[in-house]
Amino acid sequence: MWNMLLMVVMFVAAVVLILLVLVQRGKGGGLAGALGGMGGQSAFGTKAGDTFTKITIGVATFWILLCVVSVGALRHRTAGKLDVAAPTQAPAAPSQDAGSPAGGPPAAPAAPAGEAPAK
Repeated sequence: MWNMLLMVVMFVAAVVLILLVLVQRGKGGGLAGALGGMGGQSAFGTKAGDTFTKITIGVATFWILLCVVSVGALRHRTAGKLDVAAPTQAPAAPSQDAGSPAGGPPAAPAAPAGEAPAK
């Protein structure tokens, strides 16, 4: 239940943060300038840039803290469910011939006793 509530609050904070960034007036006039609006003038007054900047910083900090809390909650929730221990039995290594070197190819089979090796 807490995870669902945390997700909803994170989603709302993210949408508010996106809207705050879009409303702000930047060097090029912001979204209003891009859409052919009033350009350099702010629809919310002359000191609106400072206020929106402070609100944006606050909402961004809140959103980052929510992300950290959600990662901690997820880690706590899955800590008992995941077994990250090493496997109990390692796969068997192929046997080495006594005559072959430790990392090289296996030795060639010996020729039968009654036959001479082919040249």
